[in-house]
Amino acid sequence: MSLTNFPGSANFSPLDPSITKVTIPALADMKRQGKLISALTAYDYATARLLDEAGIDLVLVGDSLAMVVMGQDNTLAVTVDEMLHHTRAVRRAIRRALVVADMPFGSYHGTVSDGVANAVRFVKEAGAEAVKVEGPRVALVHALTDAEIPVIGHLGLTPQSVHRMGGYRVQAKTADAVQQIKTNAKALEEAGAGVLVLEGIPREVAAEITAELTIPTIGIGAGPECDGQILVFHDMVNLSFAPKAKFARRYADAAELFRTAIEQYREDVEHRAFPADEESYHLSSAVKKEMQAERSSVQTIKHLRKA
Repeated sequence: MSLTNFPGSANFSPLDPSITKVTIPALADMKRQGKLISALTAYDYATARLLDEAGIDLVLVGDSLAMVVMGQDNTLAVTVDEMLHHTRAVRRAIRRALVVADMPFGSYHGTVSDGVANAVRFVKEAGAEAVKVEGPRVALVHALTDAEIPVIGHLGLTPQSVHRMGGYRVQAKTADAVQQIKTNAKALEEAGAGVLVLEGIPREVAAEITAELTIPTIGIGAGPECDGQILVFHDMVNLSFAPKAKFARRYADAAELFRTAIEQYREDVEHRAFPADEESYHLSSAVKKEMQAERSSVQTIKHLRKA
């Protein structure tokens, strides 16, 4: 993958000295300075480029692509190779944001060494600048940190645990569960996690964890006291074709925009309104004259033969 050749713009280079690259230490500085972190998911070049140009700080190639891109019922089916494919596409678009890849289900649920090997692939083959793992996998986070791979933790509602949880349910709702998630959060920080995603937990719990940790927290369905927020891009623009989650604010209706455009295109094709003459290519006058002369010559020969 070329780090200097980004198609689509002559000025599109990640080496532009005017651009300050977002890194894990930079996110830690933002927390210390009280600056909130914006994060969104992306799965392709075009979306990632729009996110980066809009100033989003962290772009996550989420395993949610299994659902919103591939049409699966949950995140469990997506493979490492599929995640690598999408991570490469996203990385080509990014100049400023931190590019994070989700480790898919099964890629780190065996031995720690297997988890590290798969994480290395995301960094080496796809250009990810950090990986995200779900659950209190302290030993794995230690090993990833030792391998110089920045890691983002994820606690609370962890989608890869959907079967164990019995569905997508709010977590940390009892005193014991609150204490456990706080203990796990601290353990992940001590193991070397650079950022912690908190999903689907009470606002009060997320606020306490955020105050107790020195690393940034990024919430999704965890209230406004986190150090940043993340949403699935398709949820934000109404492209998920699913009931809206309580925490997912819709900022646009891309589904309606696209549907209207597609229907208009179909109608134009059916009525021969597209393409118009100005959207068509034409022969030059010289070529048209040459072809007319050839047709005239052929007609003359045919006439003589009949005579």
